[in-house]
Amino acid sequence: MERTTSTPTTLERYEEADRPLSARLDGLSPQQWSAPSPCEGWDAREVVRHLIETQRDFLVGRGSDLGAAPDVDGDPASAWRAHREAVSALIAQDAVVATPYDGHFGPTTIGETLERFYVFDMVVHRWDVARTVGVEDAFTETELDQLESGIASFGDAIHMDGICKPGVEAPAGADRQTRVLATLGRRA
Repeated sequence: MERTTSTPTTLERYEEADRPLSARLDGLSPQQWSAPSPCEGWDAREVVRHLIETQRDFLVGRGSDLGAAPDVDGDPASAWRAHREAVSALIAQDAVVATPYDGHFGPTTIGETLERFYVFDMVVHRWDVARTVGVEDAFTETELDQLESGIASFGDAIHMDGICKPGVEAPAGADRQTRVLATLGRRA
């Protein structure tokens, strides 16, 4: 019997990116939330605020209702969990992820943008939070494939103001993750 594989849904990709991110956020102590991150001017709390606000702005801006914004200042990990649950419930609906709109790179859907940009952002910022608290965070080969694909598809737009800093040079002989992070303006 021939084995068939299916392409993961937007919800599955979102949840796949969320699991290690949520585990990282749940592991932070109250004091670690104010530690500076690799994102200039942000601490760990601001990284979470960015993830929540950008996803909310995108989804609400396309007619979705996510309810009241969670309180990032009070408990960033709980805020992320509440946000994640609202987004997951929303993108479990096929009609939502299939909703078309004209994006920065042309016609697309809510689901394609969530997978292409916002899941990408969750993976990268998981590394930022890990670095904030002084621990390493290894990307999986699948995540590295997704990041490299995203970087290639964004082109020069990846380094637009407010996205990523200009790339930095990776050390000679650097591993794949270090090279990807360098492209995103981060030093491993």
